[in-house]
Amino acid sequence: MRVLAVDHGEKNIGLALSDETGTLARPLGVIRHVSKAVDAAQVAARAEAEGAGLIVVGVSFHEDGNPNQAGRRAINFAQALREQTRLPVELHDESLTTQDARAARVAAGASPKRRAGHLDEWAATVLLQDYLDSQERR
Repeated sequence: MRVLAVDHGEKNIGLALSDETGTLARPLGVIRHVSKAVDAAQVAARAEAEGAGLIVVGVSFHEDGNPNQAGRRAINFAQALREQTRLPVELHDESLTTQDARAARVAAGASPKRRAGHLDEWAATVLLQDYLDSQERR
């Protein structure tokens, strides 16, 4: 089953998609933020067009385990997404995905100019790979 991951941000929404076996994540693109309802409709349409069977939304947390402000926005977005699609929507901890995405781009030899661009789809890829790996460990 293909899984679509969402890295929800204030300006951009990063997307990543798994392969059909649900073991390998790849970047899928970025959607520019318009409004919660429009964004959710776009993500739902993209998930269905890509043949996803599940959508995973990244949520960030404070050290005490409660969602931070960005995490609460992501939870609200996930709820809006549930209203736009029949696909199941799960939440997954996205802590440090942007930092991990940046580090991966550095390790891959990306130039400083390329590293300075948006990391949203790469953060979604890191999020999705972490989700897929956690499912495999179960």
